[in-house]
Amino acid sequence: MKSDLSGGIAVLDFGGQYAHLICRRVRALGVYSELVPHSTTAKELREMGVAGAILSGGPASVYAKGAPQPDPRIFDGRVPVLGICYGHQLLVRALGGQVGRSTRREYGRSMVKILEKGGLFEGIDRTSLSCWMSHTDSPRAVPAGLRVTAATENSPYAAVESSSGPLYGVQFHPEVSHTEEGQTVLSNFVLGVCGARRSWSMEGFRKRSVAELSKLDGRVLCAVSGGVDSSVTAALLNEAVGSKLKCVFIDTGLLRDGEAAYVMKFLARDLGVDVELVDASAAFLRALRGVADPEQKRKVVGKAFADAFERFASQRGPFRYLAQGTLYPDVIESGRSSAPASVIKTHHNVGGLPPGLSMKVVEPLRELYKDEVRELGAILGLPKKVLARHPFPGPGLAVRVIGEVTEEKLRIARESSRVVEEVLEEEGLYDRVWQAFAYVGDDEVTGVLGDERRLGRQVTVKVVESVDAMTADWSRLQPEVLERVSTRLTNEVEGVVAVAYLVSSKPPATIEPQ
Repeated sequence: MKSDLSGGIAVLDFGGQYAHLICRRVRALGVYSELVPHSTTAKELREMGVAGAILSGGPASVYAKGAPQPDPRIFDGRVPVLGICYGHQLLVRALGGQVGRSTRREYGRSMVKILEKGGLFEGIDRTSLSCWMSHTDSPRAVPAGLRVTAATENSPYAAVESSSGPLYGVQFHPEVSHTEEGQTVLSNFVLGVCGARRSWSMEGFRKRSVAELSKLDGRVLCAVSGGVDSSVTAALLNEAVGSKLKCVFIDTGLLRDGEAAYVMKFLARDLGVDVELVDASAAFLRALRGVADPEQKRKVVGKAFADAFERFASQRGPFRYLAQGTLYPDVIESGRSSAPASVIKTHHNVGGLPPGLSMKVVEPLRELYKDEVRELGAILGLPKKVLARHPFPGPGLAVRVIGEVTEEKLRIARESSRVVEEVLEEEGLYDRVWQAFAYVGDDEVTGVLGDERRLGRQVTVKVVESVDAMTADWSRLQPEVLERVSTRLTNEVEGVVAVAYLVSSKPPATIEPQ
């Protein structure tokens, strides 16, 4: 659903996990932004009429052989440039500075001291900010033409500004929600330095999407799960193609407690879509038998989904298109964006679908993040309760069971996650966090139940706060809440004798355990 980039911001994609998130944050300012290949030349940017360019982060080292490099003329000052992380290092190196391995890696929160007001830090009264870092390399020396405007304990050149043109660089990630005043930093560049045109809105995205989807020349089979993403996809397609849409809900046997009944009720009643339930749980669990590797699990689930869709299509078809609620975090984590991104995990609806599928895949939300999808869902009239549901992984409980998927571990993961959600709802915390669940592995620990020694499972509870799922921080729940969770789990879930609480953020961890 791309628009004219004239007056907007081009983000040069060097494969960073947050590259598309930069576009998201720029669009939040009302300015259209899209990813373009990192090889886009300075001449091409000028021909597009962009107001400015942002160089994204990336997994490579700028000094490594074969590392992606931009057109050096991008730094001639004719188009305003902001380099972020890898892009920051590219800018420093291109202007004569040195970049090397950091003496100490920085991942997660880091305190950035503002050394010079104005520029990117215009309007920020504070002298230091808690910012999100994710780097192994950093500038070791900067040339005379660059002023250092911010620093951290481990990154003395955390922000720079050129004295001779609109060129800026930051080692931290202003696009990440956990960076304090990050949106102010981006606004100062996009609106202040670049003077970009404010022409983007979610209502505009909806209209363009409906217009484009209405051109689909055949029946559409939409895979729905009851989650926000697939529900919004179904609602959007329902508006665009009407009677040509057929929705199918696959019961994989890997669902949340009571999920199938809940999903079928609200899809038919609240959305008014034509939806049919298919119980394929036996096939999914059979395919997962003996599979312990998490990547293999995701691919097995992806293939099982494809097989189920194909069987349904042959019985209820023909269908020309298969629609999915794929979001951009799924795409970037699966390493399927347009840039040299690293694969973090294969998502069942991105890397898991096998080649040779008889239907063309349609992914109308592929460019969006969860918070944007919720905004779009509200515009489409979806119930607030549906939009507020916590995300649930496509492979379901298969990725919340460490090791081989067994009936016992599935039961424990399912019942434990229900307990966690119930406690948060009772405490008024459910809507304040991004995601909350429990997972279980093969380890057995010693417990004491009824004065008897008993071996049982340890359940790990995870509750995180996020905006877009590209980054997440563990939720600082009160000890009394954690005590309630632990007590209920050990009392109510058969086989659980111990409870742990995970306190790792993303990065370095991911939200789901696998």
